[in-house]
Amino acid sequence: MKALLPRALSPLRHRSLRLLLAGQVTSNVGDACYAVALPWYVLAAHGGTALLGAVLVAYGVPRTCLIAIGGWASDRWGSRTVMLATDGARCLAVAALAAVTALGPAQAACLIPIAVVLGAGEGLFLPASLSIVPSLVMGDDLEAANALTTSGAQLAILAGPAVGGALVALASPALAFALDAASFAVSAVTLARIRAAPQPVAQPQQVAQPQQVAQPQQVAQPQQVAQPAGGPAAGPDDATRAAGATMSMFVKFFRAERVLQVQFLLVIAANLGTNGVDNVSLPALAHGPLHSGAGGYGLILAAGGAGALLGSLLAGQVRRPRRPAVTAILGFQVAAVAIVVTPFLGHTLAVAGSLAVQGLTVGFGNVLLYAAFQRLVPPGLLGRATAVLTLGMFGTAPVSVALAAIFTRDLGSASFFLFAGITLTAAIILGLTLKSWREFGVARTAAGDARPEAEEIPDCTIVALCP
Repeated sequence: MKALLPRALSPLRHRSLRLLLAGQVTSNVGDACYAVALPWYVLAAHGGTALLGAVLVAYGVPRTCLIAIGGWASDRWGSRTVMLATDGARCLAVAALAAVTALGPAQAACLIPIAVVLGAGEGLFLPASLSIVPSLVMGDDLEAANALTTSGAQLAILAGPAVGGALVALASPALAFALDAASFAVSAVTLARIRAAPQPVAQPQQVAQPQQVAQPQQVAQPQQVAQPAGGPAAGPDDATRAAGATMSMFVKFFRAERVLQVQFLLVIAANLGTNGVDNVSLPALAHGPLHSGAGGYGLILAAGGAGALLGSLLAGQVRRPRRPAVTAILGFQVAAVAIVVTPFLGHTLAVAGSLAVQGLTVGFGNVLLYAAFQRLVPPGLLGRATAVLTLGMFGTAPVSVALAAIFTRDLGSASFFLFAGITLTAAIILGLTLKSWREFGVARTAAGDARPEAEEIPDCTIVALCP
């Protein structure tokens, strides 16, 4: 089957990945319907902007606060288990929202608790959803599998608002919420049927460090090594100590791997600019100097989304570059230049073209970088490491939006585009000056090792390789 499919689609031969894609695309379409229906319901039902803001805050705060816990939970119980549990909880919460909507006007006493549950579920879900792919596919399929999951999410984001808008216009917000609840149920069913692929990733590690082969169970369960003969069975204190030991290993691993620190810095620098550009400066540019109107602004956003979709698919189709990190951030530099020139283009179609270029280069680079990241981080630490990067993305959003508002108000809409491009360029230059970053993702074995960078893992992380 692999020979009959384009490279970008070859991971679809894995049944579990097909199930994951089907469930997540369905869920993302439902989320897009929710995003359209919620503000319409609150504002049309005389809730006002104050209530809408309170609901959004009630959603955003627990989401951000629980991302780190979601990463820990993914490492502790597995990504699939966390995703399944959170989808079930969010299905019930959105079903309750649909019932509340059908019964009457918007009330803070009902909407805010539901928003808290949904935000908490999203915070727990995000690291798990971003770290599950390596457990389903292996080897050279990793880039293409990440490209498919990213493209599925982007496609749903493009199509979902149209579906949600039609449901709200032709029926009611309650129906859109009901569809979102059903989409969580579909996702939960597909997750329940997923089975992890056999992972031969431990073989190179065993060859490189044969002393670990003799006692794999003692390595996998360090709390039993410390247990005296004839002592009591492991209890909650033992589990707490083991969790603390694993967290200590993660901290040591993150501190030892300079390349992860640079990637975290790059994530912060990129999102410190792009969050404000997307949410403040770009709409201000479209509304003011460009006079694009709602239709023109929609065209600009659609161009960016289409470019990101194409870039993700392209990354899955091409062969893995010799230096993935260098290739990725050179693409980011193209995006940085496009960001800087965007406010000076002077026409809606030209700005849409710039957004398409940005989406293409960033979408392509993200797939390459995340596959390299997944290969480098030991499986037992992947959830926590993903949570760190996710926090870098979401944690910068409030600061970025506030800065963009100040820049745009005092210096004009073009000023924050310049800030965003310069900040991203500075992070890219820093990365290129470091040898560890230039070699990030470089394959070091000729045998097709799915995780070649594992040979660089310091001794303190050996336990995490045998969860």
